[in-house]
Amino acid sequence: MTVLAIDAGNSKTDVAVVAADGTVVGAARGGGFQPHRTNAAPAVDVLAEAVGRAFAQAGVGAVDHVSACLANADLPVEEEELARALTARRWGSRVDVRNDTFAVLRAGLLEDAEPRGVAVVCGAGVNCAGMLPDGRTARFPAIGRLSGDWGGGGGLAEEAIWFAARAEDGRGGATALMHALPAHFSLPSMYALIEALHLGHIPAVRRHELTPVLFATAADGDPVARALVERMADEVVAMATVALRRLDLLEAEVPVLLGGSVLAARHPQLNDRVRSLLSARTPRALPRVVAERPVLGAALLGLDAVAAPPEVHARVRAHYAAAAAA
Repeated sequence: MTVLAIDAGNSKTDVAVVAADGTVVGAARGGGFQPHRTNAAPAVDVLAEAVGRAFAQAGVGAVDHVSACLANADLPVEEEELARALTARRWGSRVDVRNDTFAVLRAGLLEDAEPRGVAVVCGAGVNCAGMLPDGRTARFPAIGRLSGDWGGGGGLAEEAIWFAARAEDGRGGATALMHALPAHFSLPSMYALIEALHLGHIPAVRRHELTPVLFATAADGDPVARALVERMADEVVAMATVALRRLDLLEAEVPVLLGGSVLAARHPQLNDRVRSLLSARTPRALPRVVAERPVLGAALLGLDAVAAPPEVHARVRAHYAAAAAA
């Protein structure tokens, strides 16, 4: 059975058409997927452009199963709405929609026979998902502070700005962030940076550039920056531990996968603390940074759904391993 795999993030979308034997016969990349800003139908239009190119390359007009892992599909009601929108496009006989965290999770699970494990994704935001072979999952709403979340690249940048602003005006303690953050934009002070951000002279999206500055400042020993990095590690481990508990995996030898741009950067202070805390709380957990492309995870989830044999899973994995090596 043929599968259309979709991994749609905030900034880009990857799609792949997988033949019944596991050969990737079509692939394309498109723009970001943001239904929370544009509503479902316009957001799916962005997917349609990439899907059309992948279908053309594959020489098909539809597939048997659509496996879509989508950013901003944070609640079941949102998944259902997006599944209806994708079904209306008639790309496949069956449509399965999940949050894009599941793509990272499934891509990183190297055991295809009975995939089980937990993934924490720390990119622009932070999220966590876990799965068992019987279909049970663990997940979080992950819609920001409203649902109890803290951190991610965007959150860390905001925290860094907050501490640096208070250091400069005297309401807070000293931190090297006060100089490092404005210097990144060649500005003389936090006041100048605040003004530039507030007036839009520096686009809001560029705030994410301050996250690496925070990590560099922490590596240089700044106590405030180090405390923020340590709290991020604490949040990652808290999410992973809760997901493992929900799935009765706290005592199991099971992968805990670390994905997203912040964790994938392998900052020693962050990742070493994550490993240390996991070792203390879940001694048999096996932490690993996910290097595999998330669209592979979407494809594997689709192959799971159609009960594809192991050699088909292996062929898809080999395709993306070869692409990464190239």
